[in-house]
Amino acid sequence: MLMRLIDLLKSTYITTLCTSLTHGGHDLEQTEVALTSLMDTWLLVRDIEYNGERTRGLYVLKSRGMAHSNQIREFLITNKGIDLTDVYVGQGMVLTGAARKVQEMKEEAEAMARKEELERVKREIERKRLIMEAKINEIRSEYESAREELLASVKERQLKEEALAANRSVIAGIRKADASAS
Repeated sequence: MLMRLIDLLKSTYITTLCTSLTHGGHDLEQTEVALTSLMDTWLLVRDIEYNGERTRGLYVLKSRGMAHSNQIREFLITNKGIDLTDVYVGQGMVLTGAARKVQEMKEEAEAMARKEELERVKREIERKRLIMEAKINEIRSEYESAREELLASVKERQLKEEALAANRSVIAGIRKADASAS
């Protein structure tokens, strides 16, 4: 009789919501009336006990002809209705309730620590760059100073060579004059 009713509702495109209390703990959830084969979509609500806290989980056990999530979603019954939370997998399991909040806060603290470490490394790189530029400027300054000293020394030697050449020329001129006078 129930099967005929469900078939009639399906054939007239009437959406039907059926609920059934099942006994958990089995590999596959079964209804006592064995109507699961007639249902197109089967949502399973299950209590999740973890870390001394009990929360509710919802997941799609089956849904014919449509893509669906295979993850357990925590749902909360609030003053505003039912609220499905985003899937949060941590430590290899679905975390819900306070355990979820603790893990989120831990990961947030770790992310902040990584960000602070990254900023510290960036500051260290900048500090080393400034030190390197100061050393480069010091070496450039030393080079310019040595260059100026060497250029002055070269100029001084050139002037001496020119003076010696002029003196030799004068002396050679005097000697030729002496040679012609004799």
